[in-house]
Amino acid sequence: MLKEKGMDSPRLDAEVLLAHCLGMERVGLYVNSYKDLNPEAGQRYFSLVERRGRGEPVAYITGVKEFMGLDFTVTPDVLIPRPETELLVEAALAAIATRGRFSVSHFSGSRGELFPSRTSFANCDREPSPCRIVDVGTGSGAIAVSLAGRLPGAKVYALDISLEALSVARVNAQRHGVADRIVFLCGDLLGPLPGEIRGAVDLIAANLPYVPSGEIPGLMPDVGLYEPHTALDGGHDGLDFYRRLIPMAESFLRPGGTLLMEIAPGQGEKLTQTVLPGDGSACGNGGKGPWELSPCRTRQAGILLDLAGRERLVAASFG
Repeated sequence: MLKEKGMDSPRLDAEVLLAHCLGMERVGLYVNSYKDLNPEAGQRYFSLVERRGRGEPVAYITGVKEFMGLDFTVTPDVLIPRPETELLVEAALAAIATRGRFSVSHFSGSRGELFPSRTSFANCDREPSPCRIVDVGTGSGAIAVSLAGRLPGAKVYALDISLEALSVARVNAQRHGVADRIVFLCGDLLGPLPGEIRGAVDLIAANLPYVPSGEIPGLMPDVGLYEPHTALDGGHDGLDFYRRLIPMAESFLRPGGTLLMEIAPGQGEKLTQTVLPGDGSACGNGGKGPWELSPCRTRQAGILLDLAGRERLVAASFG
């Protein structure tokens, strides 16, 4: 049925739904022999398959999505965590482990990897000293929870404009035992952050909406028809939220702190130029509004590619 509907991975979807229906891990379908489903279970399974056949994402049907080796509760109030976003977490761990030095020699403002290899992230799961991390647009809390779980000394601020999303994020923080180290704040971008941490944040991770508005109607049905458009639509070129975020981030980051922004392929060059230039030469040539880039701070930016060689992150550092 799912194959006839044109699903990308009909067998995988069917197995995940069957395992969910039977209350077991997917591997259990192979390890444990089973015969026909009883009528009640069969009816329940067929109902789940029908939902998937109409395009509803498997993660919304089961209520769970794996990310960084952890199971996260998801609902239609939050974007489903993507495997490609794991690169953002890995880069954040590398940045914290080296207090930003990981990227200084690799920032260029042009296409290219910021890091020698992703394998170097493997040992970067312990911060050298207590740190402050902000996850803006936290959604399900996948990034915030993953970082808090790997950095026991970190204090994480998880921000979202959606109260419903924050409720899901809190559930996931409780689920993985890190709720006592994450502060959940509701509001627009970095606006809810307390003033006393201005200039003292080590890292800001941002997975904000970056799909251009004109591309929303052409998204795959399981994305465009089911996932929240407020978590997808990034304005005319997909970068509206990041343009607003960058000067706010500069204000909250400590000198040398890191801003990591997930992007779509093709957006990297334009976003790095939003950060650059900034060599400090204009210092003293005018005032600075509440959310404007300072003419007195140097700035670096560069693009990180994923394993497929596609642009995936823009990293920025402010002197």
